[in-house]
Amino acid sequence: MASGGRIVIVGASLAGLRAAQTLREEGFDGTITVIGAEPHLPYDRPPLSKEALAGTMPDEEVYLPLGALDADFRLATRATSVDLGERSVALDSGQTVSFDRLVLATGAHPRSLSGLPDLEGVFFLRTLDDCLAIRARLTPGCRVVVVGAGFIGSEVAATCQGLGLDVTVVEALPVPMVRGVGELVGRRCARLHADHGVRLQLGVGVTGLAGDHRVEAVVLADGSVIPADVVVIGVGVTPATEWLAGSGLDLENGVRCDRWCRALSGGEAVAGVVAAGDVARWENPLFGEVMRVEHWTNAAEQGRAAALTLLHGQEAPVFDPVPYFWSDQYETKIQFVGRVGPDVRVVDGSLDDDRFVVAYGSEGRIVGALAFSRPARLMAYRSMIARRDTFPDAV
Repeated sequence: MASGGRIVIVGASLAGLRAAQTLREEGFDGTITVIGAEPHLPYDRPPLSKEALAGTMPDEEVYLPLGALDADFRLATRATSVDLGERSVALDSGQTVSFDRLVLATGAHPRSLSGLPDLEGVFFLRTLDDCLAIRARLTPGCRVVVVGAGFIGSEVAATCQGLGLDVTVVEALPVPMVRGVGELVGRRCARLHADHGVRLQLGVGVTGLAGDHRVEAVVLADGSVIPADVVVIGVGVTPATEWLAGSGLDLENGVRCDRWCRALSGGEAVAGVVAAGDVARWENPLFGEVMRVEHWTNAAEQGRAAALTLLHGQEAPVFDPVPYFWSDQYETKIQFVGRVGPDVRVVDGSLDDDRFVVAYGSEGRIVGALAFSRPARLMAYRSMIARRDTFPDAV
């Protein structure tokens, strides 16, 4: 069945697109149906917090090239359930789509904050439509409050500062991006914001929003009030698995998968069902860890890996990448490979400089590395992580 049959991809995302493209590249000549909840063809998400938000990228350039794909895209259509026994996906239109093999690539939803009123000027940033709606509000003199100092929040803050706007970032944790880069580098990221005139309110949560129909201020747990015309909430995402409830699939912070990206049910691989991208939580044998990675490179690589598994089963390579992501903030390119470990050392440059590399280790092995504007040096550490090299000495 490698060369024919019906494959349904739920999620018109980067991971879903890469899966479809790989199927065609590998000679699959059956039907491919792509179900997308948004009205848009697959597009690139990284520019949404940067060039697209700033208006420096033409809107049409955000879309990903499809190539000679020959796929049936069902857009503005949401999958509501899957029946693994009947091999069918139910849609919100009342229709069902039958499949022989299935790719789950539904991504993630932004987390909300409980108890906040529904006011104009308050946004989440996940979709192209979110980006365009925020951009329309970023007028001269606008006061922006970003809730959450993770990667998306930090990029939004940097973009708004570049537009000459008044920007404040509120973060409940004492250090920005601490979950993604650790405390040492997180403190350096805080300095990066401060050096560019962005105010940081750290270690304090948001308890409310002030305003009648439109947001006028953000109220913090310490009683302080920050005037705001636009509020962007970026406090993380949750994998989009609610539609899979009752399917029998193992849902544990995503769709639980094995090292071939095969979806599990009761701990066993389900024939002909794979997952990829932000929704997938899989076993990465390189790290001996079950992980879920919310970054562009992983979505692209895992979409391809999942498609190869559909076609070749366990003869396909296991999916054991060194995770990689980047973040452009102000004039700095932050790049990360691998995972955060308990041991942290500066291995190139100094944290006092604008260019440096930090390595992360665990049990004597290098497991991760982060660079500020040192792309060539970082790639050498990526190779070290893949080889399971020992943790390098500090400079």
